[in-house]
Amino acid sequence: MQRFFVKPEQMNKDILVICGEDYNHIRNVLRMKQGEEVLVCDGSDKEYLCQIIAYNIEEEIVELKVTDIFGNARELPTRITLFQGYPKGDKMETIVQKAVELGVHEIVPVMMKRSIVKLDSKKAAKKVDRFNGIALSAAKQSKRGIIPEVKEVMSFQEAVAYAEQMEYVLLPYEQAEGMEYSRGLLQAAKGKDSIAVFIGPEGGFEPSEVSMIEAIGGNTLSLGHRILRTETAGMTILSLLMFLLEEE
Repeated sequence: MQRFFVKPEQMNKDILVICGEDYNHIRNVLRMKQGEEVLVCDGSDKEYLCQIIAYNIEEEIVELKVTDIFGNARELPTRITLFQGYPKGDKMETIVQKAVELGVHEIVPVMMKRSIVKLDSKKAAKKVDRFNGIALSAAKQSKRGIIPEVKEVMSFQEAVAYAEQMEYVLLPYEQAEGMEYSRGLLQAAKGKDSIAVFIGPEGGFEPSEVSMIEAIGGNTLSLGHRILRTETAGMTILSLLMFLLEEE
């Protein structure tokens, strides 16, 4: 069944109004007819089964009637923020897509000392717009209850200040202690309200950056005896956390 996201203000009691690109997709691409059903989520913990009741061609909106309401069990009980060291090429697009599929709550691109790419504010804003479009598509595909936001590109100092507000901070690092210690850190993530995960760019972290994370109570851990690419490291720890945190 097709699934769409709306803003809370698009709800009017038991009637939903969909417009913009989704209107075009429903009417002109999917060619859905009155009486057909779709699933709709407004970013809360609820999911709505809706029936198409009318098209308003002049205003380019489709009206839907809510026929049933479900609790949304697809979100993790812990909000995970991925702080991704900005990589080169189109790797960030893949990272955003896969992180959303794995249940991340939000993604923060971070310019770190070893980041190869340099972005001015205009380029950065354009990139973030594209990343949020990818997040939306991935959220629909994986049937998420929310659309994870890709934040504006931050400096490392800004990212650390933001992460300091979170309950638990993890940083995969090749010089971290062994696997038993790291398993303990992952197990300790259970029950936390919010988790920050820092991933370095292609060149990894500068020691001074690791020290800054440790200064706010962050924990370094190992993901094994192999050196992982930046686009692999984040997916690895998110997969582990998803498995540990997923509710029955």
